[in-house]
Amino acid sequence: MKRLVIIFLVCCIWSCNSQNNLPEGFDYIHNTIPDIQAELRYFGNDNFIGKPIDGYNNNVAIMSTEAIKALKKAQDELKQYNLSIKIFDGYRPQQSVNHFVRWAKQLEDTLNKKKFYPKVKKQHLFQEGYISSKSGHSRGSTLDMTLVDLNTGEELDMGSPWDFFGPESWVANLELTSQQRANRMLLQTIMRKHGFKYYAKEWWHFTLANEPFPDTYFDFPIE
Repeated sequence: MKRLVIIFLVCCIWSCNSQNNLPEGFDYIHNTIPDIQAELRYFGNDNFIGKPIDGYNNNVAIMSTEAIKALKKAQDELKQYNLSIKIFDGYRPQQSVNHFVRWAKQLEDTLNKKKFYPKVKKQHLFQEGYISSKSGHSRGSTLDMTLVDLNTGEELDMGSPWDFFGPESWVANLELTSQQRANRMLLQTIMRKHGFKYYAKEWWHFTLANEPFPDTYFDFPIE
């Protein structure tokens, strides 16, 4: 009987590990923050390339466990205001970044130019800092996000869409309505309070200041 119990426990442990087959120091965000919203845009077609990106095999957000702990504190505070974090991207495999690089060199492929980079020439995406051969997302402690009103289910108006390439998305952009400025300020204030730093050209982009893997770019797929 004892032997059967031991075998059962071993099988349960193996099953749990097989379902959460991530490198040490990583986890699925919903395991710690089950009420967080996630819509990984690179899993579908609503992104600047216009098709699913290599490495995104499921609509699940992954980050380092240290980043998730900090993110939970931000989510808990936001819920007091009937708001929630909505994640567009978290950990990003290096193979996904490689997909971006290949696409950027195919100058004739401008399927979603009108929506995501109408004023930027595709051949300038590298030099203007919108695409790079390495991404902080691949280190596991960076995410793209916005805020959602829990009463209406709608995203707060931030003045430009996620992943829009242009000054409209810069954190320092002043050509916004008072409500858009207030929404961006709230987002910045909450995330910085809980240990994240921002990227000046993308209001939605945050990285844990004390990220655990500052020099490692991971490539495991999102499953």
